[in-house]
Amino acid sequence: MEQIPLPSPVHYELILQLLERQTMSAVYQNPNLRNQVNQLIVTLRKAAVQQKQLEEVCQVSSLEVEHRWSVNHLTDKL
Repeated sequence: MEQIPLPSPVHYELILQLLERQTMSAVYQNPNLRNQVNQLIVTLRKAAVQQKQLEEVCQVSSLEVEHRWSVNHLTDKL
């Protein structure tokens, strides 16, 4: 069976670092924006955990996961 393509976990980490370190600092004085950025951070953390759970289900099911760095993935089938 073909590998299951999933985003590389580093993608979540990079976005989270940007939001937590730079975006949050930029919106610090605006409570409304700060709340929206915080909700985005929470959502991304949940997505990362959900992907990890999916990877564990795949492992138990003997399905291989392929972490992708880009949507421009070349295959051997070309």
